[in-house]
Amino acid sequence: MKKDSFEYNINEIDMIIEKLDGGELSLDESIKEYEKAMKLLKKSSDLLNKAEGKIIKVSSENNNISLEVEENA
Repeated sequence: MKKDSFEYNINEIDMIIEKLDGGELSLDESIKEYEKAMKLLKKSSDLLNKAEGKIIKVSSENNNISLEVEENA
């Protein structure tokens, strides 16, 4: 899994949630992990917004199918 990919970020967030749910972290450690998770969520949101800017449009015209990719990023 590529670092800084959406999938990587989600996996890291899942691991942080498990740590926080475990209840074995100190308050300071919990806050640091929470901050890390929030940064990963922001990166993931940015990646989703970028992907949303790419629109794949399938249209059929005269029995021909064409793909058009538009980028609004």
